[in-house]
Amino acid sequence: MKYALLILFGLGVAAPAAHAQAPVTPVPAAAPVPSSAMLQRYTTASGQATFFSTAPLEDIEALNSRVAAIFDLNTGQLAFSLMMKDFQFKNSLMQEHFNENYAESDKYPRARFMGTLVTMPTEEQLRAGPQPVYVQGQLTIHNVKRKVRVPGTLQLRGNDLVVTSKFSVAPADYKIKIPALVRNNIAKSIDISVIATCQPAAAATASIAK
Repeated sequence: MKYALLILFGLGVAAPAAHAQAPVTPVPAAAPVPSSAMLQRYTTASGQATFFSTAPLEDIEALNSRVAAIFDLNTGQLAFSLMMKDFQFKNSLMQEHFNENYAESDKYPRARFMGTLVTMPTEEQLRAGPQPVYVQGQLTIHNVKRKVRVPGTLQLRGNDLVVTSKFSVAPADYKIKIPALVRNNIAKSIDISVIATCQPAAAATASIAK
């Protein structure tokens, strides 16, 4: 579904006086229209993703503050990408086990999502507050690709597009093996939360889709 999102920036300009005593006549503000790509495509390299797993012995939580994202509201397409080693744990030993034993971050360094918005609010709705949306696409973790459909919200705050999402991922679905010794301490489903404040961009980089 194509969706044209137009943001107009007013520019106040005053005409110079012909003589020192002559009154200054203000010229009506021009309303230049930036390129559609500038208005409809939003990017960030500092989105946040957290995952949380509750278990009898100890909860597991990590934060990644270097999530790259591209949203194109003209086409409804979007993409997220992150490096697994950018997840930070409070427990350094837990972080080491995550990268070496579970995620195998050296072998499978990147996770990514590429998808399309299923629903698209109007600009008026987006400016009124967070609007619920659904996204469907392909999530790749541990070099395993799966089709998913996840909920989220979109909101326009000034020139920025604020994106949130919360969904669950089962490690077994992505062939992430949990050692038997700690299997009872790892939830079968892990909660993922994403929040990103994206700025308008003239041209999206294709690097996060590679």
